[in-house]
Amino acid sequence: MQQAANQTAERRAASTGHCDSCVVRSKAICAALEPDDRQLLGREGRIQVVPRGRTLVWEGEDAMLVANVIEGVLKLSTSTSDGREQIVGVVYPSDFIGRPFGERSQHSVTALVDSRVCLFPRAAFDRFAHAHPELEHRLLNRALDELDRARRWMLLLGRKSATERVASFLLEMSSRLAEAGCDSQGPLDSFELPLDRQQIADVLGLTIETVSRQMSSLRAAGVIELPGRRSLHILDRQHLIALAGD
Repeated sequence: MQQAANQTAERRAASTGHCDSCVVRSKAICAALEPDDRQLLGREGRIQVVPRGRTLVWEGEDAMLVANVIEGVLKLSTSTSDGREQIVGVVYPSDFIGRPFGERSQHSVTALVDSRVCLFPRAAFDRFAHAHPELEHRLLNRALDELDRARRWMLLLGRKSATERVASFLLEMSSRLAEAGCDSQGPLDSFELPLDRQQIADVLGLTIETVSRQMSSLRAAGVIELPGRRSLHILDRQHLIALAGD
């Protein structure tokens, strides 16, 4: 009994200490809180490593957990009626995972690379949010940002050509990975793609062959360079923006 109490105290101390040194503290939803309140929320959470390929949340399960992404990249996916996976989103450091005030998870959350998250029991997080309107306001802003992003993605899937989709995707990755970094001053020109070609095809509603052809065409035109399996350099950003049709 005493040993369990000591372990709980140690976990809470570790979480509190983590809040002080958290690399995404200024960008995560916790940024809305005063330092003392942030420490209180931190005592409810714990840091969890999510190895590449491991699913943190399963679609359709009780929404028991919410989390801040500290490090890594994770995909949001849902299953079609015939059992196929459809990737519906990607989350990065400082993004929020889960459905506060909800009963069921609407999608699965799986690590694309080795990741770390700050995990909270949803019930405890909901109680804390109810008592701290500034946190609820931050959650609302995040939800509206996600809605705007979803609307842009609907335009991409419904109206854009294959070339425009791939170019838009690369620009989105460049911006989102830069936002996830701590010291970035703008979109990245060099980065590692967190998704493989098949996953990119799934996200864009294309075949893997089409994605590969488009990437090869962009490389041949001198717009991008592909030095490695997932490494990508943007050589001509303005040309890429023009190809995206934005």
